[in-house]
Amino acid sequence: MTETPEARLKRLSMRSWRRGTKEMDLVLGPWADAHLAGLSAEQLEMFEALLAENDQDLMAWSFGQAAAPEAITPLLHQITDFARERLRKV
Repeated sequence: MTETPEARLKRLSMRSWRRGTKEMDLVLGPWADAHLAGLSAEQLEMFEALLAENDQDLMAWSFGQAAAPEAITPLLHQITDFARERLRKV
């Protein structure tokens, strides 16, 4: 059975909010809520690949402590920029 586009977005949203660490929940969840529905198929694939990474690596990449894989770097920059801007408003 093939996953519907709506089911895929719901699954990706849930995976964004229910990571292993609260910090990554708060980085990925709000971004997913704001952007998932508008992503292209290619961007959804990239986001799904990003979600497959472990939280410790994602945190190090997000905080600039290590270099992220090139394939997900552009999307990761968008996500971290969104998180920084969101925190400035709080």
